[in-house]
Amino acid sequence: MKKNELLKDVVKHIDIKSFDATPLINSMRDMSFTSRDTAVAADILEMMVADKNCTNMLTLAGSTSAGGCMQIYVDMIKNKMIDVIIATGASIIDMDFFEALGFQHYKGSPFVDDNKLRELYIDRIYDTFIDEEELQQCDMTIKKIADQLEPRPYSSREFIWEMGKWLSKNSAKKESLIQTAYENNVPIFCPAFSDSSAGFGLVKHQVENPEKHLSIDSVKDFLELTRIKIGAGTTGIFMVGGGVPKNFAQDTVVCAEILGHEVTMHKYAVQITVADSRDGACSSSTLKEASSWGKVDTTYEQMVFAEATSVLPLITSYVYHRGSWKQREFKNWTIKLHDVKV
Repeated sequence: MKKNELLKDVVKHIDIKSFDATPLINSMRDMSFTSRDTAVAADILEMMVADKNCTNMLTLAGSTSAGGCMQIYVDMIKNKMIDVIIATGASIIDMDFFEALGFQHYKGSPFVDDNKLRELYIDRIYDTFIDEEELQQCDMTIKKIADQLEPRPYSSREFIWEMGKWLSKNSAKKESLIQTAYENNVPIFCPAFSDSSAGFGLVKHQVENPEKHLSIDSVKDFLELTRIKIGAGTTGIFMVGGGVPKNFAQDTVVCAEILGHEVTMHKYAVQITVADSRDGACSSSTLKEASSWGKVDTTYEQMVFAEATSVLPLITSYVYHRGSWKQREFKNWTIKLHDVKV
């Protein structure tokens, strides 16, 4: 195996605008099992988008961004379906920022010799390959951005905004999620920001600047996101995967209450996951279980137990072609969040 032979077939991101999933979703509504759950999830996302007063949160965990779904998230921002993003660092840095620099993900196979991949400096995400040498260039670009900023604590949202600003002048791919969010004032939060390529770059930044350096304040993230929940009133969450982003978004309700504010639970909630609930987790509780904690209302909630790349394009294409987003306005939470009193 040679490196150039393995890194030749590029993963292409699906375009939900290029096909209309409405007939399929309408048919699935009268089926059973995951098909019907998928149709209900599409209906709930459509309700979220049609509700002009609702602030919609997208949470991302897992590798769908590397697996061909990144353009979906970009289009959800551009078409005003989503107002806030909470994601893993890998989704935003290793996958999106990585491609914004001009690099790509490649179609691979899980049935390869991983020791040989290591020798070739190829990283594997199941059946997807990444060039580790290019990923390290991504790490060092993070350091470069950090070196240019005022040395102080930043929320991940603040730092990602600076990344979007940098990309607006330097990107090789113009429609990255970070740059699109920056241009439309959609905040991106990564509560575990250092658990990604960003971490390597920021560690090197701090080692080389031991007295004055930038740091990431995850508590500030939580406060800023809670400000949005307090100011928004009605909220909905569309969750791809679970984990920290999902729990972070849900916990804003409890945090607001602890700060003395009367807020409603998240009115709408959809989670797409392959996780199991029998171990007490489901990658951070089922939605009905979250209701017992005062986080999610159960009137409009749906769990979809499916691998996300198989159902996400159908759900979002359906909502895109329904066109309710045309009646929405950008919420501009990046600008407004500090106007909310806590």
